[in-house]
Amino acid sequence: MDIKHLRAYLMLCSLVVVMQPLQGLAQQNADASRTRLQHTSTERDGQHDFDFEIGTWKTHVARLLHPLTGSTTWVEMEGTSIVRKVWNGRANLLELTAEGPTGHFEGLSLRLYNPQSHQWSLNFSNSNDGTMAQPTIGGFKDGRG
Repeated sequence: MDIKHLRAYLMLCSLVVVMQPLQGLAQQNADASRTRLQHTSTERDGQHDFDFEIGTWKTHVARLLHPLTGSTTWVEMEGTSIVRKVWNGRANLLELTAEGPTGHFEGLSLRLYNPQSHQWSLNFSNSNDGTMAQPTIGGFKDGRG
């Protein structure tokens, strides 16, 4: 074997040695991508978390008479809540009417599901002021909200 062939042979051997770890790294990256893809596709979809509430229900409401004042006086009311599915389940609308010693109450709750974050935003308004309160945002994990 002459020097040119020896040099080419050594170059080829060193290239094989250098490429071997890169092939393993590529395999590891492919495995990691596959695992991430499987994890993403099996991530819990909470779009139906509130489906149990769809329908018309008799409702018992207890609320503080003067919230955020330290009051411990509760007022109880009886009423009806109607929950409708909206946007094929990615949202629902709750209408609540109730009567009690303090009079008539009407409330509206709009729940919106964000499929990217897997969270719900709960938005509430009552007929007295006609504005939406600051939404509550969250989700369910292991049966807890």
